[in-house]
Amino acid sequence: MLRRPAALLSFSITARNLWSLLGFRFAPKLASCTTLQLSSSSTAGYRTRTRFRAMSTSVNSTPVNEKDEQVFQDFKLLNAVDDRYGGVIVEVREAMDSALFGSVLRASIAQWRHQGKKGVWIKLPIQHVNLVEAAVKEGFWFHHAEPNYLMLCYWIPEGTHTLPANASHRIGIGAFVMNEKREVLVVQESTGRFRGTGVWKFPTGVVNEGEDICAAAVREVKEETAVDTKFIEILAFRQSHKAFFDKSDIFFLCLLEPLSSEVQKQETEIEAAKWMPFEEYEAQPFVQKHELLKYIVDICLAKKDRNYSGFSPVPTTSAFSDEKNYMYFNTTDLNGQ
Repeated sequence: MLRRPAALLSFSITARNLWSLLGFRFAPKLASCTTLQLSSSSTAGYRTRTRFRAMSTSVNSTPVNEKDEQVFQDFKLLNAVDDRYGGVIVEVREAMDSALFGSVLRASIAQWRHQGKKGVWIKLPIQHVNLVEAAVKEGFWFHHAEPNYLMLCYWIPEGTHTLPANASHRIGIGAFVMNEKREVLVVQESTGRFRGTGVWKFPTGVVNEGEDICAAAVREVKEETAVDTKFIEILAFRQSHKAFFDKSDIFFLCLLEPLSSEVQKQETEIEAAKWMPFEEYEAQPFVQKHELLKYIVDICLAKKDRNYSGFSPVPTTSAFSDEKNYMYFNTTDLNGQ
């Protein structure tokens, strides 16, 4: 039974019911109905100390010897910090037995429920993987994983949760690089779906975490062909679904200006790399067969031969961060040029 005392941000638990709270099916008989106080804080852990007299489960039995008569138990709830949406975030930093973790987690959830918390996030470093099963048994589910940790989440209130889903998209780039001879930089891949097909394609790749699209395009061209480039603008983008591990995909077609001409293929992923006349690239059966690639050809030609404006990167700040971020938009029309 939980009963709220007069003091704000604290509650009492009877010693008898503590065993049930911690997940034990049977509780020892106690000499008295001792209570314990749990004081709460938004950033610190919660420590309780219970002191009671342990009695035999048999009514007619006598107390245990004096040495074991007094049972002291220190119990620490999980350290948590408040998030901005009425929930808490827990990062497990110390090794713990999985059974004990399950008990501590149940008691912590009871405290958070009493405080009116909503979502619970638990970040489990890879070295504490033994605690995953205990968390799942308490109703937590996987949210996302990184190389060195697993994030689990839980929803305390009744009804459908409103926790944000895991990242839904992967971001990729394709680099259109044309020199003064109207030759386009192309590669043949030695891995993936294009391996052994003989198809020449633009350098492509995935944007890394914390990397700007414009920087990713320059990096991918350099890695695959050793050609130095300058990012000019985004010409177009395409969204698709059920791509990499069922995630959605956004692909940005980028215009880059070459700053060097010597080509050297990447040994690990690229079979060949070269400058190719654009007409020869366009005439490939694979390009002619697929509608998306024909659109890419038309856009690239429109940029080179006609008045087509893409999205240029403009450094900006926002209410969310003082660091410079890029906003991509049609600067030509905006500035009336």
